[in-house]
Amino acid sequence: MKQKILFALSLLLGLMFVNAGLNKFFNYMPIPDDLPQSMIELMTALMQVSWLLPLVAIIEIIGGVLFMIPRYRALGAIVLIPILTGITLINLTAAPSGLPLVIALLAIECWVIFENLNKYLVMVK
Repeated sequence: MKQKILFALSLLLGLMFVNAGLNKFFNYMPIPDDLPQSMIELMTALMQVSWLLPLVAIIEIIGGVLFMIPRYRALGAIVLIPILTGITLINLTAAPSGLPLVIALLAIECWVIFENLNKYLVMVK
């Protein structure tokens, strides 16, 4: 039962990241009207660096796909750590209204890392 719940949550998290990455290329999701001004300024600044958002999008897509595949979920979790760190910091500083979702994403990420701890420990022996 635990593995089925982990699979479902991993699938949802992976799809969220794939969707976010694809949106950076195709801009199919509208920008919310109630977005804080600080968040708009931050995103405008990030868009000034022409290579940054495409790089983040590619990492989100790759990490999301890896996270959905049980065999590669541990690798996907490692790939998504920098992205989740950035999302957390942005929501802490610019848009605290998104913190409940971020906390849920971090909880899933931590659960996957804990479940795959033996795969990571091999790297530090």
